[in-house]
Amino acid sequence: MTDFSFGTSVTIMRRTAPFLVFRMLVYFGIAVAYVLVTGTGAGIGWGIGAMGDADFQATTTFWGGGIGFGLTAAVLYFLREYILYIVKAGHIAVMVEHIEGRDLPEGRSQITHAQEVVKERFAQANVLFAMDQFVKGVLRTITGLIEGIASLLPIPALDGLMRVVRAFLRVAVGLLDEVILGHLIRSKSENPWSGAREALVLYGQNARPMLGNAAWITLVVYVLAFVVFLLMLAPAAAVVYMIPGAWSAGGFVFAVLFAWAVKAAVLEPFALACLLQAYFKVTQGQVPDPEWVGRLEKVSNKFHEMGERAANWVGAPAGMRTDSATT
Repeated sequence: MTDFSFGTSVTIMRRTAPFLVFRMLVYFGIAVAYVLVTGTGAGIGWGIGAMGDADFQATTTFWGGGIGFGLTAAVLYFLREYILYIVKAGHIAVMVEHIEGRDLPEGRSQITHAQEVVKERFAQANVLFAMDQFVKGVLRTITGLIEGIASLLPIPALDGLMRVVRAFLRVAVGLLDEVILGHLIRSKSENPWSGAREALVLYGQNARPMLGNAAWITLVVYVLAFVVFLLMLAPAAAVVYMIPGAWSAGGFVFAVLFAWAVKAAVLEPFALACLLQAYFKVTQGQVPDPEWVGRLEKVSNKFHEMGERAANWVGAPAGMRTDSATT
């Protein structure tokens, strides 16, 4: 039994179609940038290699393509805050509003509306990005606590099973940081650090049902992503054929890239729509359990530091502030 509906998720995707198109433009643009810059690098390497023999030309073509791929990855690394702030958080905002039963603007105005909601909750992109990194760290700690409890159970051959479970859980929690952002937007918390701590505690005290939901969703998403990868092999091979020197590994790499673009643009928001439903349903009417607050304070430095940042957040009552927090 799951705490979400695939049908409802399809409806959410349909109602947030303008943002879905926006995601497609962004992520397919990234994939095309990889192909173009990698192809350009391979072409430059091929031209340089013309001054030597065939082996030298093959080597320079390979390294040219590799350098182009690496340069694109480096540029996108520095754009990750923008992608989280404008693309991911914006889509989460309109998803939450739809789940809450609010009317959504149509067309491009939906994107503008979502950006205003995100800016209202998180004044700057670096605040959201920093908090997201803290949230991911605490989520890993919570997952570790669940694994630790399971490892104490006297079940034969549990060690081998837990290795498989750990590997799967690392994948399954991949979108849960975005679910925490969804809670912040839904609760309209004026202090994002305090709201994130509350959301993490609610997740911790409901980790088992949430991980069960996440496991099913992850399985479906990765099966679909593999199917997309297979479908992308042929066009990716055609792209490689047009690159001078026929960059041998390119077909596989580009197929992975385009499959990743489909996953990031379409499959991940679908999975997120499922997880948001599950989280809101499982935590409905609950308040943070002080026992879980204390447990996370003991085992997670990031959770503790989030508390310090919450106390020093601009607008927090003066009595709550501490001198040790970093902003």
